[in-house]
Amino acid sequence: MNSVASFTNDSSALDELCVNTLRFLSVDAVQKANSGHPGLPLGAAPMAYVLWTRYLKHHPANAHWCDRDRFVLSAGHGSMLLYSLLHLTGYDLSLDQIKRFRQWGSLTPGHPERALTPGVETTTGPLGQGFSNGVGMAMAEAHLAARYNRPGFEIIDHYTYGIVSDGDLMEGVASEAASLAGHLQLGKLIYLYDNNRVTLSAGTDITFTEDCARRFEACGWHTQSVEDGNDLAAIDRALRVAYDERRRPSLILVRTHLGYGSPHKQDTFEAHGSPLGVEEVRLTKQNLGWPAQPLFYVPDAAREHFRQALARGAKAEAMWNATFSAYTEAFPELARELQQRLRGELPPGWDTDIPGFPADAQGMATRVASGKVMNAIAPRLPALIGGSADLDPSTYTALKGLGDFEPSGTDAPDKQGSEGGGWTYAGRNLHFGVREHGMGAILNGLAAHGGAIPFGATFLIFSDYMRPAMRLAALMRLQVIYVFTHDSIALGEDGSTHQPVEQLAGLRSVPNLIVIRPCDANETAAAWRVALQTRDRPVALVLTRQNVPTLDRAQFSAAAGLQRGGYILADAPNGKPDLILIATGSEVGLIIAARPKLLARDIAVRLVSLPSWELFDAQSLEYRDAVLPPSIGARLAVEAGVSQGWHRYVGDHGDVLAVDRFGASAPGGVMLCEYGFTVDNVCDRAVALWRACSRTAGRQ
Repeated sequence: MNSVASFTNDSSALDELCVNTLRFLSVDAVQKANSGHPGLPLGAAPMAYVLWTRYLKHHPANAHWCDRDRFVLSAGHGSMLLYSLLHLTGYDLSLDQIKRFRQWGSLTPGHPERALTPGVETTTGPLGQGFSNGVGMAMAEAHLAARYNRPGFEIIDHYTYGIVSDGDLMEGVASEAASLAGHLQLGKLIYLYDNNRVTLSAGTDITFTEDCARRFEACGWHTQSVEDGNDLAAIDRALRVAYDERRRPSLILVRTHLGYGSPHKQDTFEAHGSPLGVEEVRLTKQNLGWPAQPLFYVPDAAREHFRQALARGAKAEAMWNATFSAYTEAFPELARELQQRLRGELPPGWDTDIPGFPADAQGMATRVASGKVMNAIAPRLPALIGGSADLDPSTYTALKGLGDFEPSGTDAPDKQGSEGGGWTYAGRNLHFGVREHGMGAILNGLAAHGGAIPFGATFLIFSDYMRPAMRLAALMRLQVIYVFTHDSIALGEDGSTHQPVEQLAGLRSVPNLIVIRPCDANETAAAWRVALQTRDRPVALVLTRQNVPTLDRAQFSAAAGLQRGGYILADAPNGKPDLILIATGSEVGLIIAARPKLLARDIAVRLVSLPSWELFDAQSLEYRDAVLPPSIGARLAVEAGVSQGWHRYVGDHGDVLAVDRFGASAPGGVMLCEYGFTVDNVCDRAVALWRACSRTAGRQ
């Protein structure tokens, strides 16, 4: 169903007119804003023009048509090129919005933002991230096609295209993603490399002289070179060859000139991150035969040519709709399932098999409980797909028997780590290898594509490697689930390099990211419910390596309280506490064990489990004050992480038992004892706090 237009030399004048329209619409917007990057649009407009008018399958009147090709401008600093393409081809992006580039409230921010500008597939700007998002999009397309296509019904059949820059190829995250894409043989992934040899501050000769073609070939990519970035016919030929190459992703190295046509700034970094200046804009227009006035000039012939995308898109979508209608009749269950996935809906009964865990003093690690919950859910939730950064045996995130996402026909002599169910693109276990950077960004691409609820797993300490991608997931409000295990100094002998202390605080600082640290197996099950029902933001599950008791919910409040972020686990006699003990995760067991000892000293204690600050803060003030009454100043928080942030819950008179230094190499039990995470120390700190608050109250 995917097709490309043919190229002829009969329209060279029109082609030149259209390319220059892209260039100067972009340049005028940057100059009016007195901010932006004019160099990339001037140099890369020809390749973008060929791609968007002859190859890209899209429907500007329906930016969310599911079988559209995806386009990623990984070089997001060149955003005005993308905005010009969107406006000219007929997306709901007016010329007035182009004129308001980088201004308050506009749909044309400095770097492209998903869900803000119609037609923008993913938020780009931090270099390498968009490149890696595209890999995730191509993986999503391959997976959905393998699961749902049937002979005669190619209902999922689209490409992922992108324009990438020197900076993208330099960033390590892109190298990780490129390596995996080559291994996975993602033949429907095609990137145009804007090889202009200039970065923001210098020419690439002082930092970047590797042979990129050979490097990508070594990673399993198909590569081609176009020596003249203005040669539309050569660009077209290269794209056609890449389009037909179905066993390898493609990189087309296009030699361009940053700031092309600018008499004084072409091929200089001055054209990269700053406007050309009014006089240089005039000279550039003169040099390329473009009228100096009016600004934002769009010739009728160019507009008409670009707007043909509307008719082509309508025809392509209509053909797809007809095919899908026939598919629905032939395969009603598959069609229903696919539609649910594309709409982001959870199927009826998805949570039927979530286990309830009986009380058990020995208990289990929450990472183990998480694995049991995932494997109970996965058969009923086909959208759940993901994996770990080579840590499945430690993170317990393997989906048993649901296949490994690998190229069909791969004859690997060593299939250690395979989860059963076959090696095909229909497999739901993604093997990222030791690539946390790439994993984070690829997860974003999977989520942005649609039809998948992706998860990725690693140790909590290595969430640091994923922070840029996690921040972008939160910015885009993507449904991505992170499974972080080995969550504290209690992991033991691996020592300070692997023992997280500041990571929880760091994750909690990210807007729109929900962080949940469950205390036992049943809270873990509740946490998975929250994660899967949260469609508009990412969720991080923070889990233990060590066993923790499974609480007797006949004695303690139901684990469903986790859905409110924090809840009263056990109250003081008559509901009138003298002291409140607050904890998350494994430390909840400590405050539970401390409670009877404090009660024996006639200190009325309330226990609060506070697994998610974000969920708790979203509750009404009335509820929050009912859990943590402002009148109770004696509040002790216990968590095996830095104390930063906890004073918002313990108040001016409270105390925090935390870890404000790095760990050490020793058995987990020894670590906890040496760092004060013992029942006796909790009791001592609680009594001292209670006495101090009582004295303060007495003076009042």
